[in-house]
Parts: sequence; structure tokens; C-alpha cells
Amino acid sequence: MDVTILNTPELGDRSYIIHDGVDAVVIDPQRDIARVLEAVRDNGLTIRAVGETHIHNDYVTGGLELAKRLGVPYFVNEADDVSYERTPVSDGFTFRAGTFTITVVSTPGHTPTHISYLAVSDDGKAAVFTGGSLLYGSVGRPDLLGPEMTDFLARSQFRSVRRLADTLADEVEVQPTHGFGSFCSSSSCEAGSTSTIGNEKRSNFALLLDDEDEFKKVLLAGLDAWPAYYRYMGPANLAGPSAYFDEVPRELELSDVEAHLAKGSFVVDTRSAEEYAAGHIPGSHAIPLGNSFSTYLGWIVDRDRDVVLLTRNEAEALEASRQLARISYDSVVGFHRMPDGTAVDEPRTLSVAKFADLDQVRHKDSVVILDVRRNDERRNSFIQGSVHIPIHELPERLAELDGMRDKEIWVHCAGGYRATLASSILANAGHAVVCVNDDYAAYFSSHG
Repeated sequence: MDVTILNTPELGDRSYIIHDGVDAVVIDPQRDIARVLEAVRDNGLTIRAVGETHIHNDYVTGGLELAKRLGVPYFVNEADDVSYERTPVSDGFTFRAGTFTITVVSTPGHTPTHISYLAVSDDGKAAVFTGGSLLYGSVGRPDLLGPEMTDFLARSQFRSVRRLADTLADEVEVQPTHGFGSFCSSSSCEAGSTSTIGNEKRSNFALLLDDEDEFKKVLLAGLDAWPAYYRYMGPANLAGPSAYFDEVPRELELSDVEAHLAKGSFVVDTRSAEEYAAGHIPGSHAIPLGNSFSTYLGWIVDRDRDVVLLTRNEAEALEASRQLARISYDSVVGFHRMPDGTAVDEPRTLSVAKFADLDQVRHKDSVVILDVRRNDERRNSFIQGSVHIPIHELPERLAELDGMRDKEIWVHCAGGYRATLASSILANAGHAVVCVNDDYAAYFSSHG
């Protein structure tokens, strides 16, 4: 039995193909199922079933479409109130595929109906696919369904991960869906990590804490806000997501972009921070295409708002559109090609600096330092005298900065990515801005 891992670093998640070289079962596929089909085709596999560990909060599933297209069973917990036909499963359900057997294990905690899948091959190799239950060094967060459920889910998580640790052999591989940067995790690990039940017993805080109340206290203390788009994911996955097909968005002329700006569309420049700073379309926002693109766009832009992409080429437009489709943002109306900057008559520029530059001006009355990191980051350290507004709160809290229009706002985050987006928001609101595109950790370690 082998396991093919499909990483989605943009969302910090993994999907899995369990197979024996002939027959395969897919666990937690994302909406862009073309890569799943390509992987099984390239390896000569036949998918026999598709399974979900839970109703996901951080991405739209491709499980329903994949199972429908192939005519195979679609395993979803029988307790989930979905709006489509599926193969309802519960604790102890088993399924045979080729030379291995899949068994469902109830592991509530991340959600009330969360399940894991234990795969055991005829030669004794075993792996457990834990979704948002037991992660590498951590567990899935229990607070995504609201405060009224948090206590119950935290305590359920405590018991579920112990069930896995107590009933499975130490050598069983652990294969979680979350934990590689996803906000569904209570902490993160490296995407290249591997682990076993034995490793987790020795290193996972959730299994090292024997007291349930202490576990809950430690677990909840480390949590902060999650992306605003999460509120759409559960309902979309319960209703049954529509199919997604990889298609390059319609190409737009500059006049089209300007028309969309005029009517309130969100125009996002996906080029690098340096390219945006050198010259961009006035009114556009900077969210460089990369592993955080969809997270931060989905955090500050409503799903129903039209989105226009500014990219260097078609490939980048397709990638940006694909990332947004994974979080159910189907409102991309097109893209405008910007390979050599912008053709507008009067492009806007953005002032960029380093922390060393900030040190030279930070004590001037005309300067405001704005920290746009999350609350948990700021608790660890911050620049004295700085104003704190997390990036995801900035659009709704701009009025708090109205009294600073006679000052220059120097914006920083941890590495410059969020500062670039925040600077574009502030500049579009009429503020004088300097973006600190620099490494905060290196700066703070030398300045204290």
C-alpha cells in the first residue's frame, strides 16, 4: 500500500490517494479535481471510492464531483445533514479496495461529526488519515463552529486523539489534512513532515497533557482569528459544490479594468510587491500571487464582489482563479495582462522602506507606525508606540485612522506581504503611506 500526497500549500492542506498500484481511495480532495485525475491516470490507478473526514471549513471539496464523475461511493458521515446523495458511513464502517481495507474511526473534535480513516494493507502496513483531528504536533482547532460549541468540541478532541493513540500501533503512519499552514490547525508544521502514532505520543502536546481541563486551556490559548471566507465553506460543502473546470479568465482591456473600478469591483494586482510599488493602476490592491493569495483576498473581500485580476500572463491568471475557486470565489470576471508594468497615463507608486529606515524616523511627530500582524504575533513582541490593527480588520477600521491624515503611516507586518496589502488599502483611502517590506523577526532580535 502506498500513499500519494497532493499538497495545497496555498491553504496549508493535503489530499491523499491511497493505493496498491491498481486500486485507489481518495481522501479529502479539493475542488480542482483535475490534479487528482491526472495523478491516478499517470500511475495507472482506478479510484474505487472517495472519502471526506469532515465538512471542511477552509476549502471547497471536490469529493462530490469526483465521485459523481467516476460513479464510485462517496463516504460522508451519516450524521452530516448534506443535500446530496452519498454513502453514509459511521464508526466501524469498512470498505475493501484491492489489497487494503479502509475502516472509519469516529474522531469528533474539529467538528462534531469528524471521522478518520484507517487504511491497512494485507501485508500489515497501516496509515490513519486524520483530517483535522490528530495533526503533527497539534490538533485541529475546535472553535470554528462558534463559542457555544467550543467547550464540547475541545473536550471531544481531547478524547478522540487519545482514542487513536491508545488503539493504534506506534508504527501506524499519521496523515492529516490540516496542519501545514491551515488556519483550521491550532498550530502549524512543515509541509514535508511525516509522523507516526509513536512519534505523536512522544511529541504532540495534545497527547502529553493528561488533564482534560489543562488541554482545553492550552489549546484555546493559542487560537486567534480565522479567515472571514470560512463562513461560506461549511454551507457550500453541505449543499454540494458545483463543478470547477480549469479555464483562463476572460482577458480585459485597460478600459474594462477602469470601468470595473468605477462600479466597485475589487481589482487585485497579483505581481510582486516590488512591481506594484514601482507602478500600479490607481485604486488597485496589492496581493502578490503565492501561498497566501487566496487566504488574504478571501479574508477582506466578500465572496459576491466581482474580482478583476492584474497578472503578468495567462498562467498566473489561471493560477489565481484556481486558488480562489478552491474557496468558492467564483466571481472573477477577467484578467488584465501587465507584463511590463501598467499602461495607465499616471501610474501610482508606493514608497517602500526597511526597518533601518523606520528607525531613522520613528520618533518624529509626523510618523505613525502601524502594525498589521495578528493578535497572537503582537503578544510576543511589538514596536513601542506602534498602532495595532490586524490586516483582516483594517478595511472595517479605517475610520480610526482618519485623524492621522496629516501624518505618514509606516506599515509593517512580519515579512512585508501583509504590509503591502495594507499599504494599498491605506493609499486607496487617501493616506500617505510607507510600506516596510522587511523581516520583522531579524529586526526585533537586534533591537529588542
